[in-house]
Amino acid sequence: MSQLEASPDTEPAGWIVAALQTFGRTVLGLVPAGFAAYVRVFHPAYQRADDGALTPVSWRSIAEANGRHAHPAMQLIPLTGEAKFIHSGQPGVYDLPPREGSLPPELVAPLLDVLTRHTTTSDQCWFAVWNGFGAARADVQSAPIFHVPTRDYHLLAGPIEAAAETALNPPWKQSPNLWWPDDRSWCVATEIDLNTTYIGCDELCSREILALPELEAEPVAPDDGITWKSDPVNPWPEPK
Repeated sequence: MSQLEASPDTEPAGWIVAALQTFGRTVLGLVPAGFAAYVRVFHPAYQRADDGALTPVSWRSIAEANGRHAHPAMQLIPLTGEAKFIHSGQPGVYDLPPREGSLPPELVAPLLDVLTRHTTTSDQCWFAVWNGFGAARADVQSAPIFHVPTRDYHLLAGPIEAAAETALNPPWKQSPNLWWPDDRSWCVATEIDLNTTYIGCDELCSREILALPELEAEPVAPDDGITWKSDPVNPWPEPK
């Protein structure tokens, strides 16, 4: 049974609407300003075994395999040298690319373990789901919509554990694109076109997230770029 329910209105998202005034440039286009720390969680790529089992492949491993440099602002195209590997495997490195637009399910549980300890309102959280998903559950589609630059989101409410639910009908899996507790002690953003997740939080919460062995995560600055071309270290591939 779902723990999510449609919010009665969009008032709880008002601070998000007020904060997100730009899009597609920096971390602050995804997560509100004012947090003491910002963390980037990298969605893993995967190797597929003969029996179909998937083994995560870190971005650091991808960088090493391609002779590139791993760093907090790295981007996949400069790491691999070709844009096609955003949506397909890179032979000899990974079979499935990092997932775009949804926090991988295996990362949710360890993240929840930390985030639950860093809010006083874990029983009252807010979950925003992009309104462009054709397979969205009926209850998600019925939730009220709020607007930020270039994105519209349905707003739902529930306990923090609801972050593990999928917002789509089976067999598709989709995490909330934005979620935060009522006390606004942190905010998690998984933009639909990106293959990493950004979190604003306090310093202690940040250190605990960075220490999680299940996650590949790095501290980032609020003005760090988030686009495929925002890697300041690894070169953009030359046209062929």
